[in-house]
Amino acid sequence: MVTFLAGGTGTPKLLDGLGASSFDPRETTVVGNTGDDVELGGLLVCPDLDTVLFDGGGVLDRERWWGIDGDTTETHEELHRLADAAGLDGGPRYLSDDAQTGGRRIARWRRFSGVAEFMELGDRDRAVHVTRTSLLDEGHSLTEVTRLLADAFDLDVTLLPMSDDPVASVVHTDEGPMHFQEYWVGRRADPAVRDVEFRGAADADPTDEVLTALDSPLVVGPSNPVTSIGPMLAVPGVREALESTPVIAVSPFVEDTVFSGPAADLMRGVGYEASTAGVAAAYPFADAFVLDDADGTELDRPVVRTDTRLDGPDDAARVMGAVEAALEAVS
Repeated sequence: MVTFLAGGTGTPKLLDGLGASSFDPRETTVVGNTGDDVELGGLLVCPDLDTVLFDGGGVLDRERWWGIDGDTTETHEELHRLADAAGLDGGPRYLSDDAQTGGRRIARWRRFSGVAEFMELGDRDRAVHVTRTSLLDEGHSLTEVTRLLADAFDLDVTLLPMSDDPVASVVHTDEGPMHFQEYWVGRRADPAVRDVEFRGAADADPTDEVLTALDSPLVVGPSNPVTSIGPMLAVPGVREALESTPVIAVSPFVEDTVFSGPAADLMRGVGYEASTAGVAAAYPFADAFVLDDADGTELDRPVVRTDTRLDGPDDAARVMGAVEAALEAVS
């Protein structure tokens, strides 16, 4: 059995190599970040869970690594047409402070109006969020809902949210605090980062299912260490669990060059060097690392090197092979 911590696109891309590895997908668990989740127009959107869900279900838009391939966006376009016709400003439009902590508990601190929605949701994609939100309102936990959706998409792996409690990644910038999705999607990572807060994490609990999964050998894929993996590490009990099991980490950097996304700015914003060395400092629990062939960073732990690009299934199979080699070295 093996467990992957997944957020953003890095780890889902790595999971494409699962079938070419010795890991049995039926005995593989993926714990997904929920710090990036938002409630948009009353619907709970779980981007990192959905990337794994859609990829495993064979419907992911692999050009964007977001949403469903070939999806239409008529509802999204009509929302913008209505807002423009009514003279309403576009988003991100936060709901009031009182509304942020009222109603559905799992959506705390990340509620946005659906007026001129600032995140594009496809029509089939939206159906997933309607189903998820409705099942939550019927009394199911996010873990239960995720299992039902995974069954609907015929996933081979077990997909778990990191917690059934609300945790929101709030980026503190020169222009004030903003939810990660406002910073990344709404503002295109423009404001300078001063810190990142995982609001609610101290009061959140990992589920029994997550704690069981963290007993297995664990892989931290090449996801953003701050806003993809950081929310999970902030939940009490998770970091301690990682210190008691073999952990392999794949660096999202080649020395001081990041493959994609805002990881470099976020790493510097929270006080880490934006580099592989900074990732190693952020992951003291990691027993070994997978680094790129061109990455000459010297670490105080075992290292397996390969070409760590993840542009397709063949790349994923190659990097997954390096993960297996690193895991064998520390097991």
